[in-house]
Amino acid sequence: MSGGQVESAFPPARERRGANASTPLYTPEERLRRDRSPWTLVQGVLAPLQFAVFLVSLGLVLRFLATGEGYQAAVVSIVVKTLVLYAIMVTGAIWEKVVFGVYLFARPFFWEDVFSMAVLALHTAYLLALVAGTLTPTGLMLLALAAYAAYVINAAQFVLKLRAARREAPVLAPVALGATPPAGGLR
Repeated sequence: MSGGQVESAFPPARERRGANASTPLYTPEERLRRDRSPWTLVQGVLAPLQFAVFLVSLGLVLRFLATGEGYQAAVVSIVVKTLVLYAIMVTGAIWEKVVFGVYLFARPFFWEDVFSMAVLALHTAYLLALVAGTLTPTGLMLLALAAYAAYVINAAQFVLKLRAARREAPVLAPVALGATPPAGGLR
């Protein structure tokens, strides 16, 4: 620090890979590690599974809020959604370590990981409130909806990043040992 400036832990947009068309999301080596990692497949399976669980759970939560019926089914679905979220977070951290050398906050996925922490915090707050009995059933369902809204935003972040990775794949493919790697993974 000098001249009264505070160094930030958040990378400026111009330093994040994938922030613009001239800076690729993956280096050729990272893309190769991504394509060879079994954790890419795990993420590719867990992401749509989590989305399916989310849709079912969302329907059950909205049903309870609209009719007052199906509380227990809604609670079970939220707990299952949270467990799938934990699984995708742990395996995603392993994937990031394999591909980028860090468990979380790799530059290309920094902001997605930051928002993932908020999603994780809201889901965990739901579990804590459920166990502690600190919220009414309606309060629990509203907290679940807040967690789900954050999840939808975070999922959109990752889908946009996936699309960016797929768009740049043809540009990097010839560089990666002269071979065409498989289509982009989840992250």
